[in-house]
Amino acid sequence: MNCPCCSGKTYEECCKPYHNGEKFAPTAEALMRSRFSAFAIPNGKYLIETTSPSKRQFHNTKDLQEWGEINEWTKLEIVSKPSMNKVEFKAYYTDEDGEKNIHHELSTFKMIQNRWYYVTGEFLD
Repeated sequence: MNCPCCSGKTYEECCKPYHNGEKFAPTAEALMRSRFSAFAIPNGKYLIETTSPSKRQFHNTKDLQEWGEINEWTKLEIVSKPSMNKVEFKAYYTDEDGEKNIHHELSTFKMIQNRWYYVTGEFLD
């Protein structure tokens, strides 16, 4: 199966090793791609585990899993990487009502003990 993150690789050689804990994403972009795939699969456990520990109280596994389940995640577009810890992206998805949507965000990531984590995102138009 092609990886949902649109890398052009198979899921097995792209995001799956991150999802199953075999290895950690080596860059903020790789983590962002693996998180998109975790919404598409869906894998709420991975999403909460890759959220910065200081921000986890604002999220929960059940809601992250549900958001992945109720939407069909169709495409990821990396718009820019303005710095080593920021990634601007567009996530294309179809919601439960069949409406096509684009989630456009500038995400901030942080390296903690040699592992990248999602910290926050700024929604863009």
